[in-house]
Amino acid sequence: MLHWIGMFLAGLVIGVIAKLLMPGKDPGGFFVTGLIGVAGMFVGGFLSGLIFGAPAGGGFQPSGYIGGIIGSLILLALYRVGTRSNAS
Repeated sequence: MLHWIGMFLAGLVIGVIAKLLMPGKDPGGFFVTGLIGVAGMFVGGFLSGLIFGAPAGGGFQPSGYIGGIIGSLILLALYRVGTRSNAS
């Protein structure tokens, strides 16, 4: 249980990092960016665990955080594309 809470909090930080790496106008603001970071952390951490063989809940894994940042950047880009095409 504590692992999931840690991933959630780390995901919020990852979302902020993704926002700093991909500046621009987001319609959702800080809250949506944080949620995208949480989703990116779960997706990127899971995928990097599969690729690099890191066990789930294995503590600090740099590959999980790097994967989380990459996953957050991808989700943030998809969110921007999706909201831009709906707004037109």
